[in-house]
Amino acid sequence: MLKFLRHNFRWVIGGFTLTFFSSFGQTYFISISISEWREIFDLSHGEFGRLYMFATLASAACLPFLGKLIDFIPPHKLIVMVIPILSAAAILAGIAPSIWALIIAIFFLRLFGQGLMSHIALTTTGRWFSAERGRAISLVILGHQGGEASMPLVFSMVAIIYGYEVGWFFGAILLLIIALPISFWAYSAPRELQGSNVSSDLSENEIHNWTRREVMSDPIFWILLTGALAPGFIGTIIFYHQNYLTEINEWPPQIFVQSLIVLSTMTVIFTLISGAIVNKFGSRILLPYFLIPLVIACFLLTITGPAIIVTGVMIFLGISYGISWTLFGSLWPEIYGTKYLGSVRSITISAVVIATAAGPGVTGTLIDSGISLQKQMNYIGIYCLITLVAMIVANLFLRKRIFKKG
Repeated sequence: MLKFLRHNFRWVIGGFTLTFFSSFGQTYFISISISEWREIFDLSHGEFGRLYMFATLASAACLPFLGKLIDFIPPHKLIVMVIPILSAAAILAGIAPSIWALIIAIFFLRLFGQGLMSHIALTTTGRWFSAERGRAISLVILGHQGGEASMPLVFSMVAIIYGYEVGWFFGAILLLIIALPISFWAYSAPRELQGSNVSSDLSENEIHNWTRREVMSDPIFWILLTGALAPGFIGTIIFYHQNYLTEINEWPPQIFVQSLIVLSTMTVIFTLISGAIVNKFGSRILLPYFLIPLVIACFLLTITGPAIIVTGVMIFLGISYGISWTLFGSLWPEIYGTKYLGSVRSITISAVVIATAAGPGVTGTLIDSGISLQKQMNYIGIYCLITLVAMIVANLFLRKRIFKKG
C-alpha cells in the first residue's frame, strides 16, 4: 500500500480531494440546514421535500450532458469550471432571499457537488488505473468518508457560534483555497496507464469499449443499476429525515451528527477490504453481498427504541457504502471499458441523483399523509431483498457473457 501511494500519491490525493469536497452537494451536509430553511420559508416536511426533489431532478437531467465532457476535456480544465461554481452555490445557500434562490442554490450544489465532483474523480481514476484499479478507487472514495465524518461536524460548530449563513460562506472559502489548487495540480499531469487488470477475466485490450447507446441497450446494465441506486437512495432518506426521526423517537438532537464517525469508520474499513478483494478477484464477486447489510439497516429503522438504534443503522449502512462504492467504481470500467467511461458513468450518476431526489420527496409526502417513516422502511427493506436476488441473477449472466468472449 505504501509503495502504491508513493508512486501514485498525486492522482490519489486529487481524487480524494474532489470526493471529500463533494460533501457540499451531499444530502447529509445539506440536511443540516433544513430546519432553518423550513422555518424561514414556512415549509412543511413534504413541501421542502418536493422543493429538494425538484432541484435535484433538474440537476440529474443536466448530468448526462455535462458528464460526458470528461471524455473530451482534460479533468484539470473541468475542475477550474466546477469548483468556483460550487463555491458560488454555497454562498447562495447561506444568503438565499427567496424560495427560488434556494432552489437554484440546491440545484447547483447537487449538480456540481454530488454530481460532477464525484464524477470527475471516479471516472478519471477508473480510466487512469487498471491493474490497481480496485485499490485506487477505494482510496479515492475515502474522501467521501472523510467529508462525511468531518464536514457536518465543522459546519455545525461554525453554525452554532456564528449562524448557518457563515457556515456556508466558510465552506465556499475552503473550496477556493484548498480544493481548487490541490485538485488542479494533481490532475494537470495525466497518469500513464500501466499493465492490465489482473483481477479481471479479460485483459484491458480484450474488453469492448461500449458506447453510451450500447450500454443503454444492455438489459444487464439496468439490472445492475437497480442495485447501484439502493445505498444512495436509502442513505439519503435516512439523513434527510434525521430531524423527523430524532423528534418522533425523542433521541438527542445531535445523535446523527455524532454517529457519522461510526458510519465513516465502517465505510473506510470495508472500502479498503473491498478494494483488496476487487484487486485480487475482480469486482463481480461482491455483487451478491453488498445489499445484505443495507437490508438489516432498513429493518432496524422500523423499530421505535433507544438512540443505540442509530449506531446500529450507521454500522450496517457504512458496510454497504464501503462495499458498493468500491464495487461500482470498478465494475463499470471492468465490464464496459474505459474509452467512453465518462458518458457511461454520467448515466449511472444521473440515475443516482434522481433516486436521491425521489427519496426525500416521496417519503416526505407520505409522512405528511400520515404514513410514518418506520412503516415505509419495511417496504424499502423488501425492495432491497428483491434487488439482492436481481444482483445474483445479473452476476450469473455477466459470468456467462465473459466466458463466451473468453
